[in-house]
Amino acid sequence: MLLKADKKKTRMKRHLRVRNRLSGTAERPRLSVFRSLAHIYAQVIDDEKGITLVAASSVEKDFEGSGGNIAGAKKVGAAIAKKALEKGINEVVFDRGGYIYHGRIAALADAAREGGLKF
Repeated sequence: MLLKADKKKTRMKRHLRVRNRLSGTAERPRLSVFRSLAHIYAQVIDDEKGITLVAASSVEKDFEGSGGNIAGAKKVGAAIAKKALEKGINEVVFDRGGYIYHGRIAALADAAREGGLKF
């Protein structure tokens, strides 16, 4: 009997494999992305201190539209770039969270680049 692979478990394995190689520092923090079916979240994290410097998501009060599509991901990417630049953060390390660099993840990354973040 064939068993269906647990998608969440395989994503977490990919995420841990990527996290073993990259880490955010004070000079170059990590831009971490999480997506669910309805929303998308982004955080800029300093892993040395273990703190979140900036966060943006499609759940925030001032967010207009849906976070479950590419347009919403672009808005979140632009918002995270704007907030990071206000805090003086120009360069980040992109952590795709074990997701394939496609669709909403790629749209968020492209919008963050257009907003002024370098990675």
